[in-house]
Amino acid sequence: MKFTLKIWRQASRQAAGQFQTYEIDGISADTSFLEMLDILNNQLEGKGESSIAFDSDCREGICGACGMMVEGLAHGPGKGTTTCQLYMREFPDGGTITMEPFRSAAFPVVKDLVVDRSAFDRIIQAGGYISVNTGSPQDANALPVPKEDADRAFDAAQCIGCGACVASCKNAAAMLFVGAKVSHLAALPQGKVERRRRAKAMVEQMDKEGFGSCTNEHECEAACPKQISVSNIARLNRELLLAKILG
Repeated sequence: MKFTLKIWRQASRQAAGQFQTYEIDGISADTSFLEMLDILNNQLEGKGESSIAFDSDCREGICGACGMMVEGLAHGPGKGTTTCQLYMREFPDGGTITMEPFRSAAFPVVKDLVVDRSAFDRIIQAGGYISVNTGSPQDANALPVPKEDADRAFDAAQCIGCGACVASCKNAAAMLFVGAKVSHLAALPQGKVERRRRAKAMVEQMDKEGFGSCTNEHECEAACPKQISVSNIARLNRELLLAKILG
């Protein structure tokens, strides 16, 4: 298979970026998207040119590090998949593929397709944890959790913090990410003690990071590789309202 690749190149945060065009041929239909970029980088390095910087880690659709915009879509055209789980058979032979970094003021470009997502880390540090003294480890069945609560917590816990929700939102909102983290812990007995403080602290940090407001257009849910439901945003708003009323 042969492709024309239009890739955003930017040397640093301060540098001006631009799209550059590359041609690549002899790619197997079973080659993953990131493997294709590896092949291109080998070719560039062989010619003495700088390789394309992009994030990746597990390459199994678990960590979310590989996030980028492919054909104008966060993680590309595959529904419920990360960029590393795309395969070249999903693109037309001879076609043009455009790649660029996630766009958000809170996600500054580091280099090429790599962005700084440490804003998410700071939101988690603000309250996305359980700090109460729970004592010695207990048996697994010592704190019974209703199945409905367990399912809700598990669904929210699937969030991998990739940032696709932010990149796909016209306001660059992080409400789905924060909503998932707050819902996950608020649904469990261990997390209920700090639920109001947690919601307030995480939303305050989210605002400090410069993320936009949610206007309920659901682009975030559509782009999420784990298909996290926007119902978590409603739960976040409920938790935040209770925190403001009850303190």
